[in-house]
Amino acid sequence: MHVDKAPSWSVSVRSSLSMCFALYLRDCAGLGVIGSPAVSPLKPPVHCADPRQAVHSVGGLTALRVEWEAWWYELVAANGADGTLPTPPDFPELDAMPALQRYTHARYGTALTWVQEAEEARRKRDLERVSKGIKLDYGKLVGERELELGRAARHFSLVVIELPLSEPRAWFVEPDMLIASEDLQLDEAAFRSYVQPVVEFIA
Repeated sequence: MHVDKAPSWSVSVRSSLSMCFALYLRDCAGLGVIGSPAVSPLKPPVHCADPRQAVHSVGGLTALRVEWEAWWYELVAANGADGTLPTPPDFPELDAMPALQRYTHARYGTALTWVQEAEEARRKRDLERVSKGIKLDYGKLVGERELELGRAARHFSLVVIELPLSEPRAWFVEPDMLIASEDLQLDEAAFRSYVQPVVEFIA
C-alpha cells in the first residue's frame, strides 16, 4: 500500500485480491463489461470457459450475470476491502448466489492461480517503479489544487484500488474511491486526466 497524506487529507493506493478474483470470473465466463462501474477486461486477457453447463440448472447465464453484478456491487461498496476470497469447497459466502457459486466451484483453481500470479507481478512492478524513482504524486495534485483555491484542501480520504485492467484509465466511485488500471501509473498525462478532476471535486 502507498499512502500520500497531510493533516486534512489522505490518499491510499492498494490492490484488491477479491475484486481481481471477481473480475477473473466475469471475464472467464464471457459476461462482457458489466457491473457498476463497468471496468475494462483484465490484462493479460483471461481464457474464456463457457459457463453454461455449470449454471444451466440454477438459472443459466442470466442468473450468473445478475448475481455477479450484485457481488461486484458489494465489493465496490466495501471499497475493495480484502477479507477472504470465497472459501472452498462449498463457497458459503455465495450461498445466496447459486449460479455464481457453481461457476466459482468450477473455476476456483484457475482463478486463484491467475490472481496470485497477477499479485506477484504487481509487487515486482512496484519494486521497479520505486527503484526507477517513478511516483504517482497525488500530493502534488492536491497541492496544485490548494494553490488554485487559495486555501487548504477540505478533509477527505481517497481510496485508490489498482487492478490489472486492459484500459489505462480510472473510474471514480463517489464519494471517495477510484478504481484504476495499474498501467495508469506509466502515463503521466493519462494519470492527470483521470485523477485531477477527482481531486478538484473532493478537495
